[in-house]
Amino acid sequence: MKIEKITPAIGAEISGISLNNLSAQECDDIYAALIEHKVIFFRDQDLTPQAHIDFAKSFGEPEPPHPIYPSVAGYDNIVLLKTGPDSKPDANDWHKDMTFKANPPFTSILHAVNVPDVGGDTLWANTNTAYNALPKMWQDYLADKDAIHDIGTFRNDLYAKGGIEAVNNGLKNTGSAVHKIVGTHPVTGLKYLNINQSFTRHIMGEVQGESDRILQFLYLHMAKPEFQVRLRWRNNTVAMWDNRITHHYAISDYLPKIRHMQRVTVLNDKRES
Repeated sequence: MKIEKITPAIGAEISGISLNNLSAQECDDIYAALIEHKVIFFRDQDLTPQAHIDFAKSFGEPEPPHPIYPSVAGYDNIVLLKTGPDSKPDANDWHKDMTFKANPPFTSILHAVNVPDVGGDTLWANTNTAYNALPKMWQDYLADKDAIHDIGTFRNDLYAKGGIEAVNNGLKNTGSAVHKIVGTHPVTGLKYLNINQSFTRHIMGEVQGESDRILQFLYLHMAKPEFQVRLRWRNNTVAMWDNRITHHYAISDYLPKIRHMQRVTVLNDKRES
């Protein structure tokens, strides 16, 4: 197994292994690379759905069916992300997966089944590097601040399906969550910015206008290329990221072509303790 770092801040490519048949030691080595590099990529992985599930289970419990996205037929734990002219992409905002939950997932594993020759890249950013680059006055201000998260841009999907009643029901059924703006990684102890454009709604204790201004400042800061890595997908590329200390952006520049991805998300890190 070979690990090649991609940028100083984030990302590595792993080669020399097949994800369809891994030993326990190889899974441990992959986990160590994930913790160190935050997002890791594997090329040329003809990953079967069952192998996708098995690989995810070596890191923790896969999430149940997604509240918005469909599942792959016969595999409730695999999210189908197939976008094109008839199913417009909606992940072209910086986001962490499902921070509207009290316990957002640990990692996601995304398999490119069939992607355009050009376009549809994904960006990831290291939110620890972004935190460290803030002036100390901002770090001090944010240290004890909380923010509320809800389903955010998923309102669009619900409204398209059932209007305002579906939105209200979705908000009621999913609820909201409050998270520290400055998180601490449970394995490394690194501090990171725990907000994202898709799901963070409001800084607790601030009036709405002030909360909006602060969040927009932080989002612009977090979007600096120095904190990022960009992946050009090919068929059978697999990406795995630590959802706690990264956020990501799926570029929507490939329509009318179709982008077919499949994702398994792992709820809890079984190696954390």
